[in-house]
Amino acid sequence: MTEHVPVLLPEVLSFLSEHISLKRVLDCTLGLGGYSGAILSSFPSTTVYALDQDEHALSIAKESLACYGERFRCEKGNFASVPEEIALHAPFDAILFDLGVSNLQLVDGDRGFSFQADGPLDMRMDRNSPLSASTIINTYPEREISAIFWKYGEERFARQLSKGIVRYREEEGPIERTSTLVEVVRKTLPAPVQRKMGGHPARRIFQALRIAVNDELNVLNEGLKEALALAASNALVLVVSYHSLEDRIVKNTFREWKEKDRGSILTRKPVVPSEEEIERNYKSRSAKMRVFSIG
Repeated sequence: MTEHVPVLLPEVLSFLSEHISLKRVLDCTLGLGGYSGAILSSFPSTTVYALDQDEHALSIAKESLACYGERFRCEKGNFASVPEEIALHAPFDAILFDLGVSNLQLVDGDRGFSFQADGPLDMRMDRNSPLSASTIINTYPEREISAIFWKYGEERFARQLSKGIVRYREEEGPIERTSTLVEVVRKTLPAPVQRKMGGHPARRIFQALRIAVNDELNVLNEGLKEALALAASNALVLVVSYHSLEDRIVKNTFREWKEKDRGSILTRKPVVPSEEEIERNYKSRSAKMRVFSIG
């Protein structure tokens, strides 16, 4: 089974342990169940309700957490629209979001999330969704592809890359594999530019495509609104994000809530992983956690 190392787990548990009453927790991004399992283990009187749009992840987590019986319940769903079976159990004493792509999705080449593993150009978290990365890359006009790279990947070379992609598909045919897209990126950008990029040259456009395919930023905005509606008085809302676009939304939302007297921000600055955690789990290097206490 794919190993899942929850990011900032001791910090998450520390915030939860200071909560007076923790009867019901909503895990909005179950994944392989790392956070849910730790919460169930650490708080014996707590019930965790969880959701995820990835059916494969749901089946794995359901099996691994079956030992907790009725204390763990999960449903397929997107946190922008919490399934009724879960929402019926509101209000929740804590609501947790772990944003981004899971290890399960990254290591499975067939899901098409990783620029390091060959696979079909897919990137759908919900495999029943009609829009895939292949649709964008092979059917969208150059200007729209460039806009996606710039808006969701903050990619400085968005125009050059979109031009290279459209040129390739016109001359060679559809770009169906992640490895082909990486090859197009490497052929489009001059070597000196690639050396100065500080990371894999396709990293930002893969991020941008994933966000666009799964409508992640709109979903996050809607999910935070949903959390506010489902939260109990004195509830905690904890969000772990992995890039500046997500973190900005969380930061601004929490600030708006505070200005409207909906509660208080418990993290003046975002909580970030220790050097030891980054050494153990490189994926955690970009993580930031913000926590809000509902008034």
